[in-house]
Amino acid sequence: MIQESIAALKKRMTSAFDNVSKDFTGLRTGRASPNLLEAVTVDAYGNRVPINQVGNISVPEPRLLTVQVWDAGLAPAVEKAIREAGLGLNPSAAGAMIRVPLPELNEERRKELVKVAGKYAEQGRIAIRAIRRDGMEEMRGHEKDGHVSEDETRKLSEDIQKVTDEFIKKIDDTLAQKEKEILHV
Repeated sequence: MIQESIAALKKRMTSAFDNVSKDFTGLRTGRASPNLLEAVTVDAYGNRVPINQVGNISVPEPRLLTVQVWDAGLAPAVEKAIREAGLGLNPSAAGAMIRVPLPELNEERRKELVKVAGKYAEQGRIAIRAIRRDGMEEMRGHEKDGHVSEDETRKLSEDIQKVTDEFIKKIDDTLAQKEKEILHV
């Protein structure tokens, strides 16, 4: 029963790490990638939906993204969503086709992107710690119910902390790699 709890915690932490990794892919490094627009959500049909559910994202040139919107009436909403996503992009619409040129990254913009990456990493660390807290509370509940002894609780606390430290290190390593990638000219 306890091992299943630790396995469930690992699974939740893996999911939190995957979310941070996904956020990092949206940070551009000067190269066009459809992943850059993956986090953008559009007001469409009364809901917020991911941009890839209202059109196709393609990379016709190394410094250009295009979004072919399936419903031409949504083009202004898609253009607005890209502009307001905080990615420093300035899209232009031509009918149902939205062109998103990627400007050269200057040093100031690179530093801003590193700060954003740091925020994403901190959100991931907070999520990992919240998962750890949930696991510790669950374990204490088992101890109070008499299912687990005090010694086992101490041992399991150490195991949970090791898993937590492992995932926080993975986030830190990924952040360092992303910072290096962003700052590379």
